[in-house]
Amino acid sequence: MPGRLDAIGIVAADIARSAAFYRAIGLDVPEPSGDDHFEITLPNGLRLMWDTEELIKQIDPDWHPPDRHRVALAFACDSPADVDATFERAVAAGGTSKLAPWDAFW
Repeated sequence: MPGRLDAIGIVAADIARSAAFYRAIGLDVPEPSGDDHFEITLPNGLRLMWDTEELIKQIDPDWHPPDRHRVALAFACDSPADVDATFERAVAAGGTSKLAPWDAFW
């Protein structure tokens, strides 16, 4: 039997900027300590971890930043208006998006 999912890791060029993004969309993320690794534990027990690109390159010298997605997470919102407001906060915090929110069939 596989173990339970314990953590999601994010490789970030700028941990403080990434933490600000997640704070803007509603997670309780304190200011990072400035180290190469930073993590929080979410209310459900799942850990969200950030590592600098420099740390990952020390662990895996052949690692190169991907040219597309670094991670994909889905957050539940209460309504389409909540989706739009969350999107606006994320963009205002420095996030980027290829597409604006849309009403998907699912």
